[in-house]
Amino acid sequence: MSAVAAFASPRPRTREEILAGLPALAAAIAEGASEREKQHVLPFEQFKLVRASGLGTLRIGREQGGPGGSIEDVIHAVTTLAAADSNVAHALRTHFNTCELLRLGPPEPHRLRHIRLILEGALFGGAFTEQGTARAGQNTTRLVRVGNGWRLRGRKYYTTGTAFADYASVFAFDDEERGVNAVIPVTREGVEILDDWDGMGQNLTASGSMVLNDVEVFEDEIAPGERDDLAGRHASALRQLILVATAAGIVRNVVSDAVNYVRRHGRPAMHSPAETAREDHFVQLVIGELGAASHAIDVLVADAARQLDRSAEAILRHAPDADDVVLQGALTTARTQLVVSRLALAAAERMFEAGGASATSRKHNFDRHWRNLRTIFSHNPLQHKARILGDHALNGTKTHLVEGRVF
Repeated sequence: MSAVAAFASPRPRTREEILAGLPALAAAIAEGASEREKQHVLPFEQFKLVRASGLGTLRIGREQGGPGGSIEDVIHAVTTLAAADSNVAHALRTHFNTCELLRLGPPEPHRLRHIRLILEGALFGGAFTEQGTARAGQNTTRLVRVGNGWRLRGRKYYTTGTAFADYASVFAFDDEERGVNAVIPVTREGVEILDDWDGMGQNLTASGSMVLNDVEVFEDEIAPGERDDLAGRHASALRQLILVATAAGIVRNVVSDAVNYVRRHGRPAMHSPAETAREDHFVQLVIGELGAASHAIDVLVADAARQLDRSAEAILRHAPDADDVVLQGALTTARTQLVVSRLALAAAERMFEAGGASATSRKHNFDRHWRNLRTIFSHNPLQHKARILGDHALNGTKTHLVEGRVF
């Protein structure tokens, strides 16, 4: 039995069923999440639950045979899972990017095949970037012609979620220096996925290396690797928003961890007039601030998701103003990312004010929240993002906003 068949839902789930099942899925994934991180146990078992839930199909359109969930639904799901285990939520980023491109693209044979695989339960990962190049974004991986077939040769990094996936989209250059994406099963001979991600945070996302040792690729597994069409630009913004939604879930966890710590372990400081930590006015102030930050983040993220839903709809309708709507989606996502980064990182630091030195005990593992957030917000340089927003506001410059890369 294939990996897809082993974990596929017994029948297609509706949007309503998938969303109704989210709380139970999140609760199951949350169990032992902190301990998994401390022991470095990759969440393979949790991804079995994700497959069985039908969540991977959520964004496939009804006209494509799927549940027809919105981007707002996807972002809600990511945030909910991130509050349980941010690694699991983050590791679904490439899968939902793939779904979005399939949702918006023409009904070409390879797209229809991938949609069918997703509806059968498959998850998609990806291998696009590399380490050791002169500049970020450069690629040395090659798709070379060998006889009547093709072979992939190279080494990728930042392959987030691919270890938990069934298929991977690999970016490479062919013999004519054209960028292409090769979509291959992760179990194919010559594919080696390494657990060598050594970042200080998000260390269970399987974001390490994929080694491609002369991997066979078939003609119908190869597609052009454009990045600058409307769908590609839109999907780029969605990838960024998924990171922000993951951060939103982490901040929810910050709030719940802080509240639980005060209730179960907190003690009033020796100079506090309060009888218990939960009655201490300064502890109450901290908890109130954390809750307010989490609420503000959730509102910003949901608003950005609705803007991206408008972008997707404009692309699907071939609306005459689709280019501008997609641009607005990029701007909204970038602004959201900047503001949320500051609120989230401050919350992860501020939570320790709700407890004394005992709150820093390794048994609580509260520092994981800041480490995970700092890692997420290091994906793209926020200072460049702010400058680009300012350049657009002052001068109307759109250069990086229309590249379909990180904005």
